[in-house]
Amino acid sequence: MACYSADPCNTTTDIMDRTLLKGLAVLEALADLGSDARTIADVAQHTGLSHSNAHRTLQTLIHAGYVEREETRGYRGTMKMFALGVRQLGRRDIRRLAQPHMARLAEETGHAVHLSVLDGAEVIYIDKVEGAQPISAYSHVGGRAPAHAVATGKALLAGGGAAAASALPSRLTQFTASTIVVRDELQVELENASRSGYAVNRGEWREDVGGIASPIFTGLARPIAALGISGPTARLSPVQVRRFAPRIMAMARELSIALGYSPGDPLRACSTGYRPCA
Repeated sequence: MACYSADPCNTTTDIMDRTLLKGLAVLEALADLGSDARTIADVAQHTGLSHSNAHRTLQTLIHAGYVEREETRGYRGTMKMFALGVRQLGRRDIRRLAQPHMARLAEETGHAVHLSVLDGAEVIYIDKVEGAQPISAYSHVGGRAPAHAVATGKALLAGGGAAAASALPSRLTQFTASTIVVRDELQVELENASRSGYAVNRGEWREDVGGIASPIFTGLARPIAALGISGPTARLSPVQVRRFAPRIMAMARELSIALGYSPGDPLRACSTGYRPCA
């Protein structure tokens, strides 16, 4: 954080905004330090503020309703912070946010790009950008696909954990020879997707059509959508999967951050992949 501790800023605007920046720094510190109440010393150390500055800023935030004090334990953020974030999150349009990313991904890979949401045991395609070499029109905006047999569906099932997978039927429908229909085998597939950060469809819904996808998370650590590419399985070999997957994950991560996702959240520290550990 700048312009509030060592005072490296010189402009009039920086000086005028310094009080606001102190308040934001303290709110971020309380969020970063976790749910336990924190002392003035904790806040001062985390922000670089002096004890007196930290104390004055905390008092101002208490007056505004963003911080509360527990007499014997210290200070913590109130639910007003949470409510403010949720209201802002509700105004974010995932389709609008994703459109430039989808256009770039289609241009970079040459494949069709899908944005999907999970609806029970199916995914719904809420947006699509054709690639330079479009395949047969097997999907369209508003169309549905079985979640267990497509990449965006498996990415969302992996990101949603046991609660998402519980919506699947006890007997999974087989569409091709490659469709995973044994629940234990699907669970292993989802765990692998969780660790790696992306899911793969190897011709499991349409025999000659494959895909790669990664989940998009909100600031509440819940998957809201999945971003993925699809194309002929002949053009999505394991080599191509390894080539395209990092780019898909990076774009999904950018969208997640725009929706409030925090890569530094300790909930995610137990996973080497992209999905929160929950």
